[in-house]
Amino acid sequence: MQQRISLITLGVGDLERAISFYRALGWEPHSASVPGDVAFYQAGGMVLALWSRAELAADSRVSDPGGWGGITLAHNVTSESEVDDILATARAAGGMIGREGAPTPWGGYSGIFVDPDGHPWEVAVNPGWPVNPDGTVSLG
Repeated sequence: MQQRISLITLGVGDLERAISFYRALGWEPHSASVPGDVAFYQAGGMVLALWSRAELAADSRVSDPGGWGGITLAHNVTSESEVDDILATARAAGGMIGREGAPTPWGGYSGIFVDPDGHPWEVAVNPGWPVNPDGTVSLG
């Protein structure tokens, strides 16, 4: 197995609400999306999907006790002001702020927003992981 991720699917309780939230962040569903069923987003070299949480659990053959799934997504940016702007946009779109932007022990700056379905996103500036012009991140 090659060391890469092709697709991350987030289970959502209300697809239209989730699409509206991500649209407020500037994300537009790809034309491969199936209205009322699944939304796909081209996210750099990978794909992010929004799909029914119940259908995702059934398809994955797992039981879903609800609550946090033990994963946090991350979006790296190049400046502290970008972190703060994205957190403000997420708040205005109905997201919860888990942690305001602040300096980190590892020399960066980050904050957390949580989408309406409980998926946490870290927005971070990491001086050891430069953001390339194409938006990809390198491990320094």
